[in-house]
Amino acid sequence: MEKFKILEIKANIFEDNKKEADILRDELKENKTFLLNLMSSPGSGKTTTLRRTIASLKDEYRIGIMEADIDSDVDAKTIEETGAKVIQLHTGGMCHLDCSMTRQGLEGLGTKDLDLVVLENIGNLVCPAEFDTGATKNAMILSVPEGDDKPLKYPLMFQICDALLINKIDVLPYFDFDIEECTKRAKRLNPNIKVFPVSSRTGEGFDAWLNWLREEANKNVR
Repeated sequence: MEKFKILEIKANIFEDNKKEADILRDELKENKTFLLNLMSSPGSGKTTTLRRTIASLKDEYRIGIMEADIDSDVDAKTIEETGAKVIQLHTGGMCHLDCSMTRQGLEGLGTKDLDLVVLENIGNLVCPAEFDTGATKNAMILSVPEGDDKPLKYPLMFQICDALLINKIDVLPYFDFDIEECTKRAKRLNPNIKVFPVSSRTGEGFDAWLNWLREEANKNVR
């Protein structure tokens, strides 16, 4: 029987994307720009968390935000009110951003005068975890109403993130959410993940999150 070539397309796509992402990371470091890839489910509080983060750090860093959505510019308009430089990215139906899309966004945003850039990725816990965007660090938000079992359901997301924000802790009394158990589950998947219980509405817990972000950003920026 004649043999034929088998091409593992998905593996090749990931491999090529990873190479591009490593190049982009080196370029960002050379330019002294820190890029954070922020991921979560829809409704977890990404934009509200960003607004409070920007308000706390805008006097220390020149901040830019890339808002990624399938469509609309609702989040970009909201972030624009903070005074941060912002660009809206439309994916045309795609549920993730890869490195080439991120690079396009950075070129459109312009990073020459920016120290800290945040990519607010498409809202879901599956596709964005699979593609390396070239970000310096990855962070995710899990909100209390979503439940503490998400590390069991979406392990890859927790494995690739450097920081986990457990948001909406102000509503803990109304939900069956165990922060300690959720943290244990996340750390079983990723022992190095940093966990920050926060409320983007009240600001509770934000000091620890901001200190981590400063420390990581300063490794590139200073």
